Amino acid sequence: MEQDRIAEIALDWHRQGRGAVLATVVETWGSAPRQPGSQLVVSGDGQMMGSVSGGCVEGAVVTEAGEALADGQSRLLTFGVSDETAFAVGLACGGTIRVLVEPVGAAMPEPLLAELVVARAARRPVAYAVNLTDWSRALLAPGQDGAADARLRSDKAGPEEDGRFIAPHNPPLRLVVVGAVHIAQALLPMARACGYDPVLIDPRGAFGSAERFPGEVILEDWPDEALAALAPDPRMAVVTLTHDPKLDDPALRIALRSPAFYIGCLGSTRTHAKRLDRLRAEGFAEAELARIHAPVGLDIGAKSPAEIALSVMAEVTRVLRKGA
Repeated sequence: MEQDRIAEIALDWHRQGRGAVLATVVETWGSAPRQPGSQLVVSGDGQMMGSVSGGCVEGAVVTEAGEALADGQSRLLTFGVSDETAFAVGLACGGTIRVLVEPVGAAMPEPLLAELVVARAARRPVAYAVNLTDWSRALLAPGQDGAADARLRSDKAGPEEDGRFIAPHNPPLRLVVVGAVHIAQALLPMARACGYDPVLIDPRGAFGSAERFPGEVILEDWPDEALAALAPDPRMAVVTLTHDPKLDDPALRIALRSPAFYIGCLGSTRTHAKRLDRLRAEGFAEAELARIHAPVGLDIGAKSPAEIALSVMAEVTRVLRKGA
């Protein structure tokens, strides 16, 4: 989605000579529609992409962006949103929003933005840090800075006590689904709506057809080979849906010894017990097996494929955000 490509769009507009200004939510109080780290990019001709609010301060930010492009200076803006304005844009009550405005080139160096774009394309986690007092800037890789590491782990942007604002740029979340079944038809678009890049694995061509899954990324390789090639990382969730040990188990062998943050398997309690026995026989330790969420999904009484997909996505979200 374009709103997830703000850095890339800003670099493109700047290189096209159109001018680009990045506006980033630094901090919020009260009711705020957008979280710290949310971004808006404004071109010199007034085109914009992204959002820093529900529409209640965008106009003022665009005006300030034009002035920043003219004078080449960064600025930190504070907006108080009244209860009346908040209600007009769908919020329960007002609040305060701080927005960092940075013209690309004059304030944010183009090489720094280009380095950020390259890291994002390579799926390398990196944190952007800007000192709000002296306007010094840096890109920080994992292990370089304790505060940046904490921001990358929590996936939350915000100000630090030392006067810096740090925004993590983690690789996109991925959901890998093994098994082109009815539940997958509901789960993949649901995952995409939640910000994931979904991938479907099923070597059975009749199941994983483009007609059944229009527009989806479908891999017809054997599940262990396909999953290994995808290189699971801490931003990946893996869900197996086939009930068939010949397909699910090979994927689990890769997932269980990877840093994937979530592993879930469809099947009854009895089916899962047999699954655990097979994996134990292959040498997997109890701590590894305890990573599997099965039966997959939150217990919400789901019946239909769409309801089961909803329960799966809810559990994946809980593990991502709460760690359990």
